[in-house]
Amino acid sequence: MSETSGEQARKPMIEVRGLYKSFGDQEILRGVDLVVEEGTTCVLMGVSGSGKTVLIKHLVGLLHPDRGTVRVDGEDLSQLNEAGLDGLRRKMGILFQANALFDSLNVFDNVAFPLRERTRMSEPEIREAVNKALAVVGLTHAALRFPGELSGGMQKRVGFARAAILQPKILLYDDPTAGLDPLTTASVNEVIFTGKHQLGATSLVITPDVASAFRAGDKLALMHEGRIVEFGPPEEFRRSEHPAVKAFLNNWLRRQSQRPHKS
Repeated sequence: MSETSGEQARKPMIEVRGLYKSFGDQEILRGVDLVVEEGTTCVLMGVSGSGKTVLIKHLVGLLHPDRGTVRVDGEDLSQLNEAGLDGLRRKMGILFQANALFDSLNVFDNVAFPLRERTRMSEPEIREAVNKALAVVGLTHAALRFPGELSGGMQKRVGFARAAILQPKILLYDDPTAGLDPLTTASVNEVIFTGKHQLGATSLVITPDVASAFRAGDKLALMHEGRIVEFGPPEEFRRSEHPAVKAFLNNWLRRQSQRPHKS
């Protein structure tokens, strides 16, 4: 879609063109095109099995295209060796669906882990960086607690602090609100806003939750049968006449209407 008149074009931070991927005789990605501009948040939606997670794995170099190109921060992943891929991954932070926290480490040490593994920072420097990261997500008071002692929303915020501790250019969120109650989901949405406004990071969020998508996304995309069938700002997405978009939104509204409401 064309840029709004007078709006300055941003640099593409994630650029996927004509991406195809099959596993055996099962074609998962069937010509995906997606551009996420620097400093923006794109929310990718779609039913289970539509190819969203397979796309994410291409962005971090865990899978290689059968056809097509994937560029991240201007670099074509197909041209990078393992050292180059590792360098590119250092520009990314990933918030996993299950948080992937270390149960045996307290909150402070979970967040400090990437600094100890990937930098030569001194312990006083690490302490200062971790304290700042925990302050951003409002968890300074929980530094010595363990993941099992935290609520789901607090665990998500710890996961975000760890993903953001190296100040990545790009944040990838793999279904961050899966299985969460509305209050915790709101907390996760605040985390996504924090990534954008305090870090200035480019974000790609995978979620089936339409309400979260409309709150968090500068651009929304729907993946259907291995392709991006709609892409644009929330107001345009809402008005889409594409049958798959209308069906996806209507199904979500129907599920919401069937949820039990507390009196």
